[in-house]
Amino acid sequence: MKKFGIIISLCLSAALMASCGKLGGNSNTTTATTESSKSGYQTTGENNSSDYQGIIEDGEYKTSKSRGVGISQNSDNLLNLKSFEAGLTTISKDHFSTKSYIFQEGQYLNKATIQDWLGRKSSSNPEGLNPSDNGKKEANKRNPIYVQQIEEQDYMKQNNGKLELAGMTIGIGMNQKDYYQKEQYGATYSTTISKEKRIEEGKIAAKKVLARVRQKVGNNVPIVIAMFAQAPNDSLVGGYFYSYTVSKSGTDIGSWTETNIKSYVLPATEDNKLPNDNDSTSFDNFQKEVKNFFPNISNVTGQGQYKDKTLQGLHITITTQFYSETEITSFTQYVAQAAKLYLPSGIPVDIKINGSDGETQSFVSTTGGNGGYYTHVFGSY
Repeated sequence: MKKFGIIISLCLSAALMASCGKLGGNSNTTTATTESSKSGYQTTGENNSSDYQGIIEDGEYKTSKSRGVGISQNSDNLLNLKSFEAGLTTISKDHFSTKSYIFQEGQYLNKATIQDWLGRKSSSNPEGLNPSDNGKKEANKRNPIYVQQIEEQDYMKQNNGKLELAGMTIGIGMNQKDYYQKEQYGATYSTTISKEKRIEEGKIAAKKVLARVRQKVGNNVPIVIAMFAQAPNDSLVGGYFYSYTVSKSGTDIGSWTETNIKSYVLPATEDNKLPNDNDSTSFDNFQKEVKNFFPNISNVTGQGQYKDKTLQGLHITITTQFYSETEITSFTQYVAQAAKLYLPSGIPVDIKINGSDGETQSFVSTTGGNGGYYTHVFGSY
């Protein structure tokens, strides 16, 4: 799962624009206007899509100025990175319509700036959002690292053939556990950060970040700040966004809105119960049916995302050993039948079928709200 997760994570920004095509030779790639083409940029996709159009400048995709910071700062659990980026875009869609805004990777906070902000506050780094090092090495005495990652997303509008910043979303990732070493290359220790302390420190960081961003973009750009709880390093699911606030102007932080969104591991256990028992039963029946069909099944696991107590979507991974392409094809077809029969309908479902070496052999996914499934087997020529 982690191997596949990092591939998707590194490509996620491009994948946000699902209808992307090749320049000049694909009707799905359109120039924004004649004037925009002369100005050196184009947009991908179409503005009636459920995904954002992206920006291509002088023939190249416009990447983030802080690209790579999130990966290096959060490499111990790559599922956090995937959940962070995907969830941030989902929150943005509630405030910046895909039909009215064009997505741009963050251009106002560069790599050096983000690294300074994620550091500890000190005489050499007064911008650090994390507390200064008090020299303590013992649990509950050491000043923890609270703020783990920051990401900027820009939302643009066209004005007389030019793109102008019309909105911005800032994601701030907060640790639930602080990991540290008492000596270089030594054992890794951890301290649990309470929910109350995480939320308190997150609000302090958000206020500082908003004031700093305002200095770069002015007072009239709407800014959404979304707070993310980092999953522990050993978690089988990524973290989740727990609240957000919207600043239409100025530097005052308004009221916070709770998202009530959280991810869960499947199959459920006594220590990890799903909000809805029916969903747990559905997955267990699907897992049993799949395992009974194929003798070489080694693992069937899943991740479910809930808003309140309602399931929003499922990601399932099946790992098994294949000996022929016909086995892969037959098994994939059967998985699609079992999914339609046992799994909840009306939600997005993605199923990856991996070989024992971790390579993805095929996938199954929902085709829309009609309960149908699409299958694809990765073959060779």
